[in-house]
Amino acid sequence: MDNVRLILIMALIFVLLLIYQAWQEDYGPKPTIVEPPRATETAAPPETALDPNANTLTPVETGSATPSTTSASSSIPTVTSAPVVTTSTQPLAQGQRVIVETDVMIVEIDTVGGDIRQKFLIDYPVSVENPAPYQLMNDSLPNVFVAQSGLLPSESAPTHLTVYQAEQGSYRLADGQDNLVVPLRWTNEAGVTVTKRFTFARGSHVINVAHEVFNQSAQAWQARQYSQLQRTQVAEQGQSSFVHTYMGGAISSPKQLYEKVTFGDIEDNKLANESRGSWQGGWAAMLQHYFLGAWVPPNTEEFTYYSRVLPEGKRYVLGMYGPLISVAAGATYQFDLQLYAGPKIQDKLAALAPGLDLTVDYGWLWFLAQPLFWLLETIHSLLGNWGIAIILVTLLIKLAFFHLSATSYKSMANMRRLQPRLMSLKERYGDDKAKLNQAM
Repeated sequence: MDNVRLILIMALIFVLLLIYQAWQEDYGPKPTIVEPPRATETAAPPETALDPNANTLTPVETGSATPSTTSASSSIPTVTSAPVVTTSTQPLAQGQRVIVETDVMIVEIDTVGGDIRQKFLIDYPVSVENPAPYQLMNDSLPNVFVAQSGLLPSESAPTHLTVYQAEQGSYRLADGQDNLVVPLRWTNEAGVTVTKRFTFARGSHVINVAHEVFNQSAQAWQARQYSQLQRTQVAEQGQSSFVHTYMGGAISSPKQLYEKVTFGDIEDNKLANESRGSWQGGWAAMLQHYFLGAWVPPNTEEFTYYSRVLPEGKRYVLGMYGPLISVAAGATYQFDLQLYAGPKIQDKLAALAPGLDLTVDYGWLWFLAQPLFWLLETIHSLLGNWGIAIILVTLLIKLAFFHLSATSYKSMANMRRLQPRLMSLKERYGDDKAKLNQAM
């Protein structure tokens, strides 16, 4: 009887929690949207500039709200860029959009910086009721999440504020086509041409980003590549208020394969204060419950990691920059990067970079959850049905604890048999605890 009462109480508490959660979604307080100051013609967006001879990043202000650019070669067909603008809800400078569609994603690339401004996951709907593709990346407040990359120094190389020239306005992965290449081009007055190439592969959420440099000037040209993720701290839509999930940054290093860099750490400038230096084989990511965006540099080069906070809409930046490379006159060089922006699928993340699969956060019971997930995934790979896999895992867990459960059930049965005799003893001796204990 006591067990039935306990089960009813727990069921009642669970129902009350569900009612409270539903009430919060309909009538609870909504998150406050902080509107940034409206941009003007003289308001300069902050830029991360890097002295090639220095080891630290120094935030500086650019001289104009509109990044400077030069025209591409006239022999290349180009699409005229739209005016570069910013608004109160879109703090990032905007140019022309290049739309890219593959079998798993729809991406919008802006000619300003070649940023990946929007990304929709075709194979992941918003919800069961809403089959529209889930939007992972966005460049509008309050939920900003974009991927940026470029070359430094800004005086002679294209940064995330530089306007590129696009050959066409849209690309689509055709049937039977395995790869799709999207080029953007920039040329300076000295004769240095940089082609920023995005390579998309069928069935993959990995985007290969390359900066191909052709130095047609009369002297050597030096630059280093950098990449960064920029996002605001906004709760995921539809997230349960009773389930805590981590949203924030993370990096990887040889000393620690997975280290969280919270928004508070970014505000405290933790990476710079700890003077970590540079290392090979790392990555930088921005995480949320089921998805993430991560920059993965070549593991043969040393990269230094940095973070900062931008005031417009309080945007958090986590990124890295690589070594200084010298390109001789008449020579070419290619800077390579990989961007993953998609679901947290452990085997694919592990294949992309060491430790990236650790971004799948199981919570403090990870030592139990991770083996169970491995078992569930193994059974699914054999049977191809998640429902049957879940049933079999449940049965295996029951079998593993069968002896313990059987012992517990026997003990409960013995207690039920003794219950009438215990009750009679309590009635006989009343409040005399000494005699009651002796009789029991």
